[in-house]
Amino acid sequence: MTNDQRKPVKVILHLDMNSFFASVEQSYNPALKGIPMAVAGNPKERRGILVTCSYEARALGIYTTMSVGEAKRICSDIVIVPPDFEKYRIASNAVFSILRTYTDLVEPVSIDEAYIDITHIGGLTNAVQIATNMQQRILHELDLQCSIGIAPNKFLAKTASDMKKPMGITILRKRQVPNLLWPLPVIEMHGIGQSTEKRLHEIGISTIGELANAEELIVKAKLGKNGLRLRNRANGIDDRPVDPEAADERKSVGSSTTLAIDETELEPCLKIFRFLAKKVAKRLHDKGLAGQVVMIQIRTADWHNLTRSRTVMNAVYKEDDIYKEAISLFKLHWKGEPIRLLGITVSNVFPIHELYEQLSFDNFEKYAKEEKMDLLVSELEKKFGPHAVKRGLNER
Repeated sequence: MTNDQRKPVKVILHLDMNSFFASVEQSYNPALKGIPMAVAGNPKERRGILVTCSYEARALGIYTTMSVGEAKRICSDIVIVPPDFEKYRIASNAVFSILRTYTDLVEPVSIDEAYIDITHIGGLTNAVQIATNMQQRILHELDLQCSIGIAPNKFLAKTASDMKKPMGITILRKRQVPNLLWPLPVIEMHGIGQSTEKRLHEIGISTIGELANAEELIVKAKLGKNGLRLRNRANGIDDRPVDPEAADERKSVGSSTTLAIDETELEPCLKIFRFLAKKVAKRLHDKGLAGQVVMIQIRTADWHNLTRSRTVMNAVYKEDDIYKEAISLFKLHWKGEPIRLLGITVSNVFPIHELYEQLSFDNFEKYAKEEKMDLLVSELEKKFGPHAVKRGLNER
């Protein structure tokens, strides 16, 4: 095989916007630049939680998830602004539009990050030049900062983008993994949270290097297939392609059903909405998504289609919340016509880890406990089948 016939070395960029929500606020209001500032779910409530903060605030020891009260004790002059998610969505779309002027192989993975495959538009030879050009265009056209990782796969590119912030460009090669990554504790590795860290510690794995060199059977026995994926990534191996269509799949999640008869009674319709809400919630859970718009579809017996939607303050992903919004819309807009089809769609979806509410310490703890319980139930159902676990009722 000649050099010309060899498969080109894959080159993937991971672009990560720096302190995105705070940076967007600073872009809209230049008076916020160069000062300690933060975005918080409820700025007037001292127990409100910081969604993000500027680098000036971070330099003082202020960080995301800290309460407004704690932040003000560190810096009494910190400026707190409420979140404006629509503003952030507009800025996010503008960033991705710039990236798509280089290649169609752009995969947004959250509101403020994306993978870009530049293998066939310059490859490694021109990677730094392309990344620099992207970074400068986003800065000059949108007044926003970003960091970019350059690597042969997604995992290493994402790892690289974290190495220098703000406004960093970092190349991470597979051969550098033993020296740069292996000495680090496993919690520093993307894809490993506190729960996985604890389980790895139970089998004597504390560093990324120990995970990379662990026996496959031991890791699989403890963590299943995900353990093997993590072990591969600890060795710098990740064959996931950049998939532009994956982003399209995240725009909305829905389900609809054609009724056995043309229904005119409320109660049977509510049961169908409960069924649909359960299906949509499961799909959102499987994809790790939440959404801010709930839409219902009603098709009448004479084939008239009606859609109605509502934007919710706190994004939904649980069955009960989806059902509540759907039936509220239905009761408001259904005029009693015979119904042939009903549907629910949750749109404006995004990865659930971005879900920030106006949290106080009290309900932050409540939601954290609920999330842990949801994950436990999910794991048990994977092992023993759907509906194997049912929540009990509190006895008073």
